[in-house]
Amino acid sequence: MSERARIHPTAIVEPGAQVPASCTVGPYCTIGPNVVLGEECELVSHVVLDGHLTMGRNNRVFSFACLGVAPQDLKYKGEPTALMIGDRNDIREYVTISRGTTGGGGTTRVGSGCLIMAYTHIGHDSVIGDGVILANAATLAGHVTVEDYATVGALNPVHQFCTIGKYAYVGGGTTITQDVLPYSLTSIERNNHAYGINKVGLERKGFTPEEIKQLRAAYRLLQASKLNVSEALAAIQEKVASGEFGERVAYLADFIAKSERGIIK
Repeated sequence: MSERARIHPTAIVEPGAQVPASCTVGPYCTIGPNVVLGEECELVSHVVLDGHLTMGRNNRVFSFACLGVAPQDLKYKGEPTALMIGDRNDIREYVTISRGTTGGGGTTRVGSGCLIMAYTHIGHDSVIGDGVILANAATLAGHVTVEDYATVGALNPVHQFCTIGKYAYVGGGTTITQDVLPYSLTSIERNNHAYGINKVGLERKGFTPEEIKQLRAAYRLLQASKLNVSEALAAIQEKVASGEFGERVAYLADFIAKSERGIIK
């Protein structure tokens, strides 16, 4: 620990913790002995960092967040599992992120550039991609994957082992028990159905009109045709193979093919 780091006198930093001089540690924070912080991180106040936690650069963690704490899993017996967090994340008040379990690979992961809003919970062995937004009180059970640039709405419970695909937008209060299609808008307002592509979000992320047109065509095969999921997937894959659909749709088809819990259609 650098003696030059800005550490409030009420904070507790255990011997062995690595806190660069560029970091700021506010009042009443506690940092465990196996915590490694990157440059220019800020802990606002009353933050708990525990376990084998590694955090990248330029992260800001707000009051009463608890990161790297023991998983809420009855099988966990104190094994030295980990939490890894990337760069430039805003982690707001009362967020809890559990470290991994040996049965789930041992590591919970959070990418870079995420906004994790107040009261969100990220369970053990979950994997959060880059640019993800988790709105207030989003509740992710263990082993959940949220892929890059997805948005999970407020008060959303997500079942174990579910995957939320890239660029998806899940409306507030929606209970997720199956995989959420990439690029989709999915909401409880439509009885937990995907009801189209996230057009505005995709445009903001730089998707071209042609890419959006292809995605709409693929979604029509999935949702508006009389084909079942397997038949629609085969039709989409055929168009990908012929070059009619590009890499965005190819990823969609691959996502559907790999889904183990089934998709919200």
